Amino acid sequence: MKGLIPTLNRLMPVMMVIFLILASIQAAASLHLSLASVDQFMEWCAPLWPVLAGVGAFFTLAGLLFETRAERLARKGLLRRRGWMMDVLARLTNRQALEEMLAREQRDAAIDAEELAANLRARVIGQDQVCEDISAQLRRRLALHVRGKPVGIFLLAGPPGTGKTYLAKQLARQLERPLLHFDMTQMSSPHAATQLFGSPKGYVGSDTYGKLTGGLKEKPDAVVLLDEIEKAHPDVFKQFLIAWNDGYVTEASTGAHVSTTQAIFILTSNIATEALTDIADRLANDPDRMRAESVEALRQAGFAPEVLNRLDRIFVFRPLRGLDIARVSALEIESMIESYGLTIEPGGIDPTILMDVMRRQNRLGDGASARDLARSIEDMISESLITARQQGAKMVRITHGEDGIGAEVVNEPLSPTRPHMTP
Repeated sequence: MKGLIPTLNRLMPVMMVIFLILASIQAAASLHLSLASVDQFMEWCAPLWPVLAGVGAFFTLAGLLFETRAERLARKGLLRRRGWMMDVLARLTNRQALEEMLAREQRDAAIDAEELAANLRARVIGQDQVCEDISAQLRRRLALHVRGKPVGIFLLAGPPGTGKTYLAKQLARQLERPLLHFDMTQMSSPHAATQLFGSPKGYVGSDTYGKLTGGLKEKPDAVVLLDEIEKAHPDVFKQFLIAWNDGYVTEASTGAHVSTTQAIFILTSNIATEALTDIADRLANDPDRMRAESVEALRQAGFAPEVLNRLDRIFVFRPLRGLDIARVSALEIESMIESYGLTIEPGGIDPTILMDVMRRQNRLGDGASARDLARSIEDMISESLITARQQGAKMVRITHGEDGIGAEVVNEPLSPTRPHMTP
């Protein structure tokens, strides 16, 4: 459907010819002209046909000559013109790619919340409610034509290792938006604001834009991820308050205003974990009370009130429990193995390993991260993975034997009809 209008535009000359033919037939019918009279008129005009053909050929050749000459002059910078025989976009850029970008921007204004939520749930383990809520929020906010502020300012709060950062990255991927990721633990000093918003004139670094202002200038529709926002210095907070309230940030080196009205800001925080977990368990079916009590818990934990007042929504992530821990651990192990240039055999993770991870998570409580537990497994099997890669292996399985956890090379994928034999 999106390619219909460009196609019709290209067919416009043919449609005009058809229209003129139909109009001529209609005029002849209205004047009650017979075929004999039309044939007589054509014979009377016969001496003029060569003259008309010559005039038409002359103007066609003149137009082609003008187009060729003007093209050469334009390349030399001697003539700036608007092409009248060819669409300027077709001559100077990739028009089809531009049309696809425009169609994608129009599609972003009316996203399918259910489809987005389903895609997020399939990738972010154990946070189904958060995926549904943030998808609904984005659908409503992207549909607003006049806002004067960022598309959304969302805080993802909860225990570490529950998928907050991963959700932000998946949002950027699903919405086909660029991602600007900043670790706010590195912005705890008074001078850290210069990294994001640039340095004033006369200071070191004033010849380049800040990481945030420069990023938003090049990619105004980015998803801006601010990890562990509570660790940022108050001077950094002040700059963000302007960005969220007034719809722009100021580049210190030039004083230029960079718009934030197309951006989506995602903040993550690990503070008040126990209080937020309790609130999420008690008020799972009452989102309004959950938001109110979450704001109060964050305020008591030391979160700046002026930041809380500018948040559009707070989403509380629940600790991973049961099989969700096993799912996340299995995905982390798969990702780790792929980083060594190998693949995991289907069904190739010994279930006793995942059971040990769940038991260890339960012992350590909500403060433990499944990602950290997967890293401990990497410490145990990294040497065997390196050896497998040096031997030219492509696929491995992870086993739990008397000597501990190890990686074994798989020569051929096991057939689905053959029983899996544990070595």
